[in-house]
Amino acid sequence: MKDHLLFLIIFFNPLFLLPIFSGEPTPVSIGVVLDMNSSLGKTCFLSMKMAKDDFYTSHPDYNTRIVFKLRDSLRQVIGAADGALDLIKNEKVQAIIGPQTSGEAQFVGDLGEKAKIPIISFSATSPSISPSQSPFFLRTGLTDAAQSPAIASLIKFYGWHRLVPIYEDTDSCAGFIPSLIDSLLDADITVPYRTLLSKNSNDDHISSELYLLKTMQTRVFFVHMSTPLASRFFQKAEEAGMMTDDYVWIISEKLTSLIRLMNSSIIHDSMKGVIGLRPYVPKTGKLAGFQRRWRREFRREFADDADESESMILTTYGYWAYDTVSAVAMAVEAASPLDNGRVMSSNGKTDLSEISASKTGEKLLDAIRVLSFTGLAGKFLLVDGELNVSAFQVLNFNGDQSGREIGYWTPGAGLSRTLKGGGNNSESLGPVIWPGESTRVPKGWETPTGEKKLRIAVPGTVLPGFKSFLDIKMFEAAVKRLPYALPFEYFNYSSSDGKSTGSYDLLARQVADKKYDAVVADMTITSNRSEYVDFTLPYTVAGISMVVPIKNQRSKNAWIFVKPLTPDLWLVSLGFFVFTGSIIWVLEHRINPEFRGPPTNQIGTIFYFTFSILVFAHRENIVSNLARVVVIIWVFVVLILQSSYTASLTSLLTVEQFEPSYTHISELKDNGERVGYLKDSFVKGFLVKTWKFDQEKLIPFRSPQEYAEALAKGSRNGGVAAIIDEIPYLKVFLKDHCDNYTMAGQTYKTSGFGFVFPKGSPIVSDLSRAILNITEGDEMSDIERRWFGDQTNCPKLGSKLSSNSLDFTSFWGLFLITGTVSLLAFFLYWIIFLYKNRHQLMSNMASQSSLRWRLQSIGQLFDQRDLSSHTFRNAEVKDGSKRSTEDQSPHSSPFNNNCPQSPMSFSTSQTFEEGNVSTELATPNSETPLHVVRHCCCTDH
Repeated sequence: MKDHLLFLIIFFNPLFLLPIFSGEPTPVSIGVVLDMNSSLGKTCFLSMKMAKDDFYTSHPDYNTRIVFKLRDSLRQVIGAADGALDLIKNEKVQAIIGPQTSGEAQFVGDLGEKAKIPIISFSATSPSISPSQSPFFLRTGLTDAAQSPAIASLIKFYGWHRLVPIYEDTDSCAGFIPSLIDSLLDADITVPYRTLLSKNSNDDHISSELYLLKTMQTRVFFVHMSTPLASRFFQKAEEAGMMTDDYVWIISEKLTSLIRLMNSSIIHDSMKGVIGLRPYVPKTGKLAGFQRRWRREFRREFADDADESESMILTTYGYWAYDTVSAVAMAVEAASPLDNGRVMSSNGKTDLSEISASKTGEKLLDAIRVLSFTGLAGKFLLVDGELNVSAFQVLNFNGDQSGREIGYWTPGAGLSRTLKGGGNNSESLGPVIWPGESTRVPKGWETPTGEKKLRIAVPGTVLPGFKSFLDIKMFEAAVKRLPYALPFEYFNYSSSDGKSTGSYDLLARQVADKKYDAVVADMTITSNRSEYVDFTLPYTVAGISMVVPIKNQRSKNAWIFVKPLTPDLWLVSLGFFVFTGSIIWVLEHRINPEFRGPPTNQIGTIFYFTFSILVFAHRENIVSNLARVVVIIWVFVVLILQSSYTASLTSLLTVEQFEPSYTHISELKDNGERVGYLKDSFVKGFLVKTWKFDQEKLIPFRSPQEYAEALAKGSRNGGVAAIIDEIPYLKVFLKDHCDNYTMAGQTYKTSGFGFVFPKGSPIVSDLSRAILNITEGDEMSDIERRWFGDQTNCPKLGSKLSSNSLDFTSFWGLFLITGTVSLLAFFLYWIIFLYKNRHQLMSNMASQSSLRWRLQSIGQLFDQRDLSSHTFRNAEVKDGSKRSTEDQSPHSSPFNNNCPQSPMSFSTSQTFEEGNVSTELATPNSETPLHVVRHCCCTDH
């Protein structure tokens, strides 16, 4: 069975025998459709033939050889379609390279899809045809859409905000404009208008279009057209005086790449200062060698045609044509064997109905799509069926055809001086010589002479006293900061009665109804109005508040002296006074006579000592080191408390305590007070809908003077208790009345005042940026000073100036320190006391084991004087002698009151004077034994 199948294949396709028996490569027909009467067609076909020869010279072992089948499109879409159809049906081509233009490619692409063979174009650049729309179409050259982000980056880099496209009215050129506009809009660049020129436009029509552009304000132009039309266009632009230093001219990639096909005199005389973009082609040895060989081949092929020899130009399209042939040759080898079967028409004529589909066309298509290699133009890689161009050169033309490189653009780094650098900064591009041989960057706009002026409505009647808000200088200051001219004229707007402006809602409606182009007024930005108009960013402080009378709350209360401290601080302070006095008494009781005596006297000493520290008038001496530490810390705490108390009390007694009469809108509503607002303001709706005010309690006013008169009367006397309005109006009122009134209560957020424009107006974003620049600078301070005056001498608006009472939270750290030190001293004292008297306590407690007796023993011992203390040990006796250290035996017990009478005669007297202790002891009789004195002397306690 397999032998029979092999026989049938050989019988019906003899070409399979060639590689087997003759060793010859299999020829594969590849169609070529170009305009052979154009310079581009001739130069590119020469590159293709050289590419085929170079490729198979480098790959002699390939089993396939592509064979070109050329058809001339005759510069017509029908000619290209007819040639492609002939190639598909009669030449049985496996693929078609071409056609040359985007219009031709659209039709031929449909034929390729029907025949299932790849249509590969390196020169059809319009996004109107793409692999996504025509599956068998591949673009091995640049798509115009790829340059759109580069153009937008260039415009943004120089700070221009508007661009006018000028393009040829063809499918190829017009198909590029939507992608260009999308990229410009992403960069916040607007296209105010565009100009279309037909390839058949005469010079008069071109001149009239140029003079129309000259009357407009934008001076940045982008030109996208064929080289013949571009030659005439720039010649007329020079004659119209539009190649001066006020203008910016940017040409598209196609025009930049083919500029050398234009007349050199036109480039020299009429295109100085033009900027262009061109795909970046790396300079390599292979490229330089090809350029030299190409020139030789061109001279040899067109030796008999002097005109053709003079116009020989190798462009980027020639490099792409070379790489396209290399790609097709690789793919044919990878996809072989290919199906050569075609259904032929009976009469040999072309007929769309008899086109049969190729069985291997998709295989060849896929083989081309996955190719990746380094060609003459750089890396050959198709992304979604289109050549991926990694970088653009930015060129500046000044009379020559080659142009001067000023930088690069890449998708990742944007504009940069070199391919290694990046970032949009002041040094991202090299210096440019602009039209008129100027080195100054044109500003990109001029005051127009024929452009329509904006009709701006302003309120015809202004409420008295609020005229400052209709100072149009704010609007005009913002317009001056725009990066282009904005011609306008003002129109006074009044309501139907001609006496008032009426509702601002109606005024905003005038813009939505296109009766005016904008409104400049103190119009609040609200959600309701934003449904039918656009607002700029606000240029004033936003919010609703209220103005109420102020009252002086300086207290004359007889008990004001307790107000500086809060109750919790008073209680804690008193508690620490008692606590600290008790600690000091414990530490001093056994060694300091001034802390001894009857219980009532000792309690009085505790309170007197601690409270007298307030005025630093305590008389008691402190002899214990532990007590001295406690006292030092306590004095520090008292000093701070005393100073703070004094300062707060002084403030309460001397500083005026301004407070608003009302602090919240709800107080006004609950008390049934009358409230004023500005006539025709949306604030009335805010009070009725949000706060449920009775409309009878809401009184409209028209001026700050009416505000003042109503507030002076008060709500009970036919006036109002408060004025509720937007903050800017309240500030205007307070400019002259801040001595008696103040803003109070919560501020309810609003969006502020803005300028009104129609929905979708491009001016809104530009004017908003200008307003933001003003509000962040010093100019806004001058404008607000003109609106609100200087209110620095007024009481602090909306604030309560009274001093707050001092509370415990401000001093808890101090109390923590003194409390900790006191407790540490207390515990340390008892540790020393118990350790020092441990033997005596253990001896006394041995006889009784009850807890009560033990505590009583400790208490009795604590209550005794510590005669071993230096206070008593160094006390002088009245006769000048000092008490002996042996007056009290270490073995005597303080609890032994039954000591027998000593057989010695002595007398004891004690005198307490001003805290000094003196003791007189009689000298024992010389006849009395010494041991009797030592063991029988009783201790006084």
